[in-house]
Amino acid sequence: MANNILICDDAAFMRMMIKDILTKNGYNVVGEAENGAKGVEKYNELHPDLVLMDITMPEMDGIAALKGIKAADANAKVIMCSAMGQQAMVIESIQAGAKDFIVKPFQADRVLEAVKKVIG
Repeated sequence: MANNILICDDAAFMRMMIKDILTKNGYNVVGEAENGAKGVEKYNELHPDLVLMDITMPEMDGIAALKGIKAADANAKVIMCSAMGQQAMVIESIQAGAKDFIVKPFQADRVLEAVKKVIG
């Protein structure tokens, strides 16, 4: 299967958790970014099949990064990740082109369900 995935989250332990879930299930994590600006840069460099994007990050938030990625590649597939209670941001990210949304703390089965739904 080896779909290439980019993980974008300012918390290193969150990136590690997601990477662990994905790699154990046959996905290939091609890159990691600690903020939205780096996420857009890595997307343009790596052209992954999917991006898992945190919403709240320094320098550039996930919604701005999502818009930047979608501007560069209208077919980009992005799943947003965020903590509970950010419904307005969920709606905004879906309107900006996100394919799905995962709530922290992550449940492995929910992460995999979202990834499978978006990239098979």
